[in-house]
Amino acid sequence: MHIKRDLYLSELVDRMHNEMIEVITGIRRCGKTCLLFDVFIPICERWV
Repeated sequence: MHIKRDLYLSELVDRMHNEMIEVITGIRRCGKTCLLFDVFIPICERWV
């Protein structure tokens, strides 16, 4: 099951090019890795 987190995703994408490190924290199995995949898969698809 994949839960869309549009608010978090848009905030990460907006802050991606400001040369600051964003730290994503949370309890176990809350979707941190899925959120990162949602950010980086479109970037990787553009490069291929």
